[in-house]
Formats: sequence, C-alpha cells, structure tokens
Amino acid sequence: MRNTKIQEKYDAFVAYFQEHRPVAETELVYRNPYELLVAVILSAQCTDKRVNMTTPALFGRFPTPEAMASSTVEEILAYIKTISYPNSKAQHLLGMAKMLVEAFDGKVPETLEDLQRLPGVGRKTANVMMAVAFDQPAMPVDTHVFRVANRIGLTKNSKNVLETEKTLVAHFPEKVLSTAHHWLILHGRYVCLARKPRCEQCGINELCDFYQKKIGKKCHN
Repeated sequence: MRNTKIQEKYDAFVAYFQEHRPVAETELVYRNPYELLVAVILSAQCTDKRVNMTTPALFGRFPTPEAMASSTVEEILAYIKTISYPNSKAQHLLGMAKMLVEAFDGKVPETLEDLQRLPGVGRKTANVMMAVAFDQPAMPVDTHVFRVANRIGLTKNSKNVLETEKTLVAHFPEKVLSTAHHWLILHGRYVCLARKPRCEQCGINELCDFYQKKIGKKCHN
C-alpha cells in the first residue's frame, strides 16, 4: 500500500518544479541519437561542460557510427584525452560504433535491452537514451539523482541506484517521469550540492528531510 505522506511529498515536488522549471532538459549538446549516445558515454564521472567542449571536434571527425567504427582506439583517444577515463571510453566508443554498424544497421536501438548490449552502455545510459532521445518515460539514476532523492526524502535509505529508480518510477506520474529526472539532476547540480547544499536558496526546503533535520538541530542547540 502506498504511503500517502510520501506521495504528498512527490506531488508537492512536481507542483513546485512544474511552476518554476517547466522546461528541464539535458545540458549535453547533440543533434541526433548517435551524438547523444556518444556524449552520455563520455559524461560518466565527467561534467557536461567538459563533454560539450570535447564533442564538436569528435563529431566533426566521426559524424556517423560508420566513421567511428572504421577508426581505431588510438585515434578516438586523441580527441577525448581531456575527458575522465579516456582510455576505457575510447575502447567503449569504438566497440559501440562497431556494434551499431554490425548489429543495428548503423542506427541507435530504441529498446532498453538492445541499448544495454552496446559496449559502455549500462542501465543509466540506456535510460537516458530512452528518456531524452526517444521521449519515453524513464528514470535514469546518476549520482545527482541518487543523492538528491535520498536527501529530500523521496527515497528512504536506498542502497543502490536500481532501488532508487524503482521507487521514483513508482511515485512520479508517468507523464512527468523523464522531466523529473532532469529536475533532480539540475537541482543537484546548482542548488542541492553534494558538500555544501544551498538550503537557504532552495525553494523546496520545506519538503526536504535533510533541511528539516538541519533546522531541528539548530533549534536544540
């Protein structure tokens, strides 16, 4: 049975962001599903800003999966050496491009299962593709989403990203699920920072378990 109090928190979260950030999108720059897939693979443990600085030259050299598939790890590496973990990501990009060409006729697959067959593509990246590239309801859980959802109290002591994903999917309305993913990411990136959350600037601090505990501690001091 669904917890009514928790659902009210979700409803208030949605209402706030629908009013204050009705448009919430990825900050990665891309023109098609192939470019988005490359950018998301590169974004693992790296900032979107750094990825966006790197991809123009990369896409200029490898505008299609076919172009990348015919390259080498060494050549790809030369374009992404300022990205975190460039060696493994260069290998993933080459393997991904080759599989797109060999197994999917050069097109990015549109199912979660097929996406996860691609080198360098885990559940989070596959969910990003479903939500952003293919406009399907999905909840990718990255470090921002995992942290913010737990901190606010949308999830309670979730032990891993899959548990967090299932809880969020169960409580957010399907029609806003993908947008809610961006709300959580952007909130974590600009307001609910990991080390020093900007609680006083936060428009949803009244909903937030972390903030209420913080206020409670101050009252008892």
